[in-house]
Amino acid sequence: MKLLIPSFLLLAAAAALQAADAPGRKLNILHIHADDHRPDGLRALGTPELNTPNLDTLVAKGTTFTRVYTQGSMIGAVCTPSRTMMLTGRSWQRIPKAPGAAANAQEPATFLPKVVGAAGYQTYHNGKAGNAFTQGIQAFDINLNNKGPRENASALMADETLAFLKTRSDAREPRPFYIYLAPPVPHDPRTAEPRFHSLYDPEKLPLSPAFLPMHPWDNGEMSVRDEKLAPWPRTPEDTRKQLAAYYACITGLDHHVGRIFEALKASGEWENTLVVFSADNGLSMGDHGLFGKQNLYEFGGMHVPLVIAGPGIPKARSEALVYLMDLFPTFADYAGANLPDGVEGKSLRPLLEGKTTQ
Repeated sequence: MKLLIPSFLLLAAAAALQAADAPGRKLNILHIHADDHRPDGLRALGTPELNTPNLDTLVAKGTTFTRVYTQGSMIGAVCTPSRTMMLTGRSWQRIPKAPGAAANAQEPATFLPKVVGAAGYQTYHNGKAGNAFTQGIQAFDINLNNKGPRENASALMADETLAFLKTRSDAREPRPFYIYLAPPVPHDPRTAEPRFHSLYDPEKLPLSPAFLPMHPWDNGEMSVRDEKLAPWPRTPEDTRKQLAAYYACITGLDHHVGRIFEALKASGEWENTLVVFSADNGLSMGDHGLFGKQNLYEFGGMHVPLVIAGPGIPKARSEALVYLMDLFPTFADYAGANLPDGVEGKSLRPLLEGKTTQ
């Protein structure tokens, strides 16, 4: 497991970090956490058919982690424990199990938005509300749950986030921000704006080399809802149609995330913002005859994308083994926040600064 970083980039990273850590100048944090997004689900991450120019810029300038995982799930909705682990920094065995049981596991003051908020950050969540860590997202200063038409979900999220950024630009001394964007895409039902669907002709999309009409054995999750989204046996025609809709949702997200990027550049905040792209879990999409995320295949449910870009972050690829719960201490590290007891994740900052390779 090596992080391959040229020496001159390390020097540049050190200089940028020193500037970013200057007194009174904390980094903003923008975290885009997609829903059911495969680890190869950008053009720059290995799918040339995809049109994702904005998120690709993060790969071009930042560090891509190639071995990032959520720890798994004991329920069909993998996103719930995955997002809870991320916002608590704990493994699934020690996360709050239900609203009534949360007190014996953690208090809201130990949730990520409260921890970062205590370090002087304004915290903002926008997006997914269902199958999420409800108590965690309610702990944000501003919590907007995306309830608009499904095809406009990414557009609405961007519109509301741009409005939030505008209120900050009007403030005399705005606090640094921690923005957690949780778009409900490319999770099904996969509906994007027509202009994005028109970009993908199902008949021209290649199938994965791992495509199978049937999974070779009963893995215990053959009847979960995700597996009912496609006919048995799987057909190339249906799989291509589902891939086209999946790609359209990703391209729509990319377009509207790009609007946020442009606003940050126009306001002068871009060069002082840590930008993170990740997802709660992967998705099979026909690989091995499966469509869901309730499996342990490398490109099934547990493997997720993670790209981090911003001041002092070198262009690199890391093969270090990473869990999503490592984002909690990473954000706290950059925010200068105190970690609460019980956080099991490990900060990725030493990896990003070239101080370790694993």
